[in-house]
Amino acid sequence: MANVNRDDGFDEGGTLAEACVGASAAAYMRHWKLDGINELPAYFEHYDTPVKLVAAPQGSYAAWKLDRRTGGWRPADDLVDDVIGGIGGEIYVRSADAFVQHVEQLRGRYLRGEGEIFALYERVRAIGEQAVGAKRSCTSEEAALIKGIRRRTFVMFEKQLQQAGDPAADPTIASTAS
Repeated sequence: MANVNRDDGFDEGGTLAEACVGASAAAYMRHWKLDGINELPAYFEHYDTPVKLVAAPQGSYAAWKLDRRTGGWRPADDLVDDVIGGIGGEIYVRSADAFVQHVEQLRGRYLRGEGEIFALYERVRAIGEQAVGAKRSCTSEEAALIKGIRRRTFVMFEKQLQQAGDPAADPTIASTAS
């Protein structure tokens, strides 16, 4: 469970999201001191599903989760309390890099199609299958190649989502990942 401490004297009743209705995302983060979460955007794994909490227009915030059927983003504001208040167990804070890698691992596993992105997903699958076939882990070179491909496919996929009007698409996450 996250170590949640209020420093503003507000009543402890209600949910985390209710406590900041109408408050800016920055005020939300200032009002709650959360282990591992200092600013937005923040990235999570919620029961093996990538979730991101981002600043939204008018100073509010929004949560988005990966849709495994489409590879796009679905609104997930109903998960805010869960991801922030339930860190531990099956909910984890993730770095931007770990988030990007997890999103692309799932897109590569669940999505099929034509074009450059899907050819790159197939290349990652082939590298993994080769290692499994040889009964070994990926070499450091193979792991680095997979990581680089996934970062590239993340940017490509997110740009396509942006062009299609997905409001949560953000290819710049991969550039902030280290």
